[in-house]
Amino acid sequence: MRFYIGTYTKHEGNVSKGIYMADLCPETGEISLPQLVAELENPSFLALHPHRPLLYSVSELGQGADGPLGSVSAFDIDLESGHLALINTRRVNGSAPCHLVVDATGRHLLSASYGSGTVCTMPITQSGGLAAMTTHVQHDGSSVNPARQEAAHAHSINLDAANRFALVCDLGTDKTYVYRFDSESGTLTANSPDGISSAPGAGPRHLAYHPRGRFAYVINELDGTMNAYAYAPEEGRLTEIQALSTLPEGWEGEKSCADVHVDAAGRFLYGSNRGHDSIVIYEIDASTARLTLVGHESTRGKTPRNFAIDPTGEFLLAANQDSDSIVVFKRDPATGTLAATGSVCDVPAPICIQFVDR
Repeated sequence: MRFYIGTYTKHEGNVSKGIYMADLCPETGEISLPQLVAELENPSFLALHPHRPLLYSVSELGQGADGPLGSVSAFDIDLESGHLALINTRRVNGSAPCHLVVDATGRHLLSASYGSGTVCTMPITQSGGLAAMTTHVQHDGSSVNPARQEAAHAHSINLDAANRFALVCDLGTDKTYVYRFDSESGTLTANSPDGISSAPGAGPRHLAYHPRGRFAYVINELDGTMNAYAYAPEEGRLTEIQALSTLPEGWEGEKSCADVHVDAAGRFLYGSNRGHDSIVIYEIDASTARLTLVGHESTRGKTPRNFAIDPTGEFLLAANQDSDSIVVFKRDPATGTLAATGSVCDVPAPICIQFVDR
C-alpha cells in the first residue's frame, strides 16, 4: 500500500528536501525505505485527485519581499514508479497554506492558509494543473489567547460528502465556518448559519466527518478538547453534542492537538496530542455520535502531527515531526485500540501521510 509523505524542509536541524514515498506491507506492517519523489519547499499537506493519478501539495511559506509566498503545486503521478512530475505551481495570495482538498468532481482545489487567515479555490485544468483563483476569502477576528489568536488563522478546509458545503476550522477566531460550495463555478459563498463557535481559547484545527454524513468532529489545538457535532447536510448546520478532553485526567503538560480521523466503519474516533505525544481513542455511539474515551496510545516519538489509517483499516501510521519518524500501529477493529508493530521508518520532519487507495 503506497503512501506519500509531506514534510517541513525549512525546519531547524532537518534535512528534508520535499515529498517522499514509501510502501506499507499489508501482511506485516513493515514500511519500505522512503524515497524522495519531488523536491518542494515545505510540502506540509498533500491531497490526491479522486479520479486521476494526480497529487497536490501546499508550500507552507510565509511573507516575502513581494508579498505572501504561500503556494500550491500540482504533480502527475507515474503509476509504475510512484514518482511525481511537476505540472505547475500557483500562489494562493496567503501566507502559510497548511491544508487543501480536491472536490468530488475533481475540477476544483480548495486550500486554507494559516498565516493570513484566508481560504481560496482554484480550477483544475484538463492537464491536471491549477488555473487562476476563482474565490479568495479573508477571515477577520481574534480571540482570547494573545499569543496564538491575535488574528484569524484558517487551519483546515473540508468538503462534505454531498460536495455542497465546505467547513473551515479557524484557530484564531475560535470558529468553524460554513460555506456553500458551487461545484460548477468552484466558488465559495457564506452560508446561513455561517458556522459555529468553539469555547473561547479552544483553537479549532482539523475536522473529520462521520461516514454516515450526519456527524462531524473538530479537534481543538489550544485547549486539548474534541467537539462532537450533529451535522445537517441539507443546510450545512452544525449543532454541538459534546465537548471533552483529549488528554488523560490530571495532565498538566502541554496541550497541543493536531489531527483527527474516524475509521471507515464509523465506530472509533482518533486524535493526535502533541506534548503528551499520544493518539487519543474514543468509541462513537452509533445513534447519538457521542464519544466515550477508550484510552491513549503513545506514538513512540515526539510531536505527532498528521496520522493516517490505511485503506484496509488494519494499520494506523503516526507521523512524529520532532523525532523524524513514522511509527506503525496495528488497529483492533473491535475495540479501536492500537498496538505498536515495531515497524518504524525514518523521515525528516514528517507532517502529512497520504495513502494511495489503489
